[in-house]
Amino acid sequence: MEKKSYELGDIVRMKKPHPCGANEWLIVRTGMDFRLKCQGCGHYVLLPRTKFERMARQLLGHVELSREPLPYEAAGEASAEKD
Repeated sequence: MEKKSYELGDIVRMKKPHPCGANEWLIVRTGMDFRLKCQGCGHYVLLPRTKFERMARQLLGHVELSREPLPYEAAGEASAEKD
């Protein structure tokens, strides 16, 4: 059986729904762990790769993610402008 490859921005359907009722998740981080964002309520969860691969049922689509600056990055730019 061939392993599926998942990328940032993929939307997957999981085996069990989130308590909010949604079972569609957006992948926002990959690696040894997967960070997922619930498409129903916006809650983030972190799953080990092995558990994610067992729980993922279907790849539904892909969304292009734009990288937003982190709070400390925005603060660093503001202080650099003052100098």
